[in-house]
Amino acid sequence: MTDVAPNALPEPPERTLVLVKPDGVRRGLSGEVLRRIEAKGYSLVAVELKQATTELLAAHYAEHEGKPFYAPLVEFMLSGPTLAVVAEGQGVIPGFRSLAGATDPTEAAPGTIRGDLGRDWGLKVQQNLVHGSDSPESAAREIGLWFPHL
Repeated sequence: MTDVAPNALPEPPERTLVLVKPDGVRRGLSGEVLRRIEAKGYSLVAVELKQATTELLAAHYAEHEGKPFYAPLVEFMLSGPTLAVVAEGQGVIPGFRSLAGATDPTEAAPGTIRGDLGRDWGLKVQQNLVHGSDSPESAAREIGLWFPHL
């Protein structure tokens, strides 16, 4: 016997923004990131290769403005195209962050995107291949910035 009422609907799936950052796109890893998202069972709602603008990045990274790594981060994100993805599924926000691994690729566990494919390049800002929203509120805000039509 289950605790679910017979007519209860499942929770609606959540959405997250995933970015394959310019280093990942440059290294040809976009397909591998998408493969891992789909292999986990999440759906791709939107996928678009975009060249970020200073304005978009200022809005995306607004909470970091004024921090020492902000300018190098924006410069890095402007250095080439970014693959922007909206992924959907139950628990996709923590699920993708688990797939991505620790922010520092040197410390990221094997089996994660950053652990398997990333490394420290000794640059001003950590080039760690991917971004994933950290909360439903962040996901909604970030998806609205990168995909205003959704």
